Amino acid sequence: MTIKSSVEIITEWDIVAARQLGRDEAKALGFDTVDQARITTAISELARNIYLYARIGVIEIERVETDTEKKIIVIATDQGPGIEDVRKVMEDGYSTSGGLGAGLPGVNRLMNNMVIQSVMGKGTTIRAEKWLR
Repeated sequence: MTIKSSVEIITEWDIVAARQLGRDEAKALGFDTVDQARITTAISELARNIYLYARIGVIEIERVETDTEKKIIVIATDQGPGIEDVRKVMEDGYSTSGGLGAGLPGVNRLMNNMVIQSVMGKGTTIRAEKWLR
């Protein structure tokens, strides 16, 4: 069974809504409070990146539950400027906004799997998964 939900990211309040949706879905699937916090932190970072860099995008959350696996899939999609150097943004400390540069590398550490697809001038899609053990 797969359940999909989404939040359009337009305002800062939408970041909060995406976080809450992620927490609710993680809790419903059976993640403990520590993993719920990891998932919501990752969602917050992905949604914040949409808001800061692309202005508008979508956070989709899929709750996957089969006989052999349970996981949350978070998909962040935008039609923003794209990421020029995906390898570079995955380096700790690299920032284009003057921040700490912990964003996407942090998401990668918090989740079990992350894939970034980005095309300059067309946008970015980031898919991150957290598996229930």
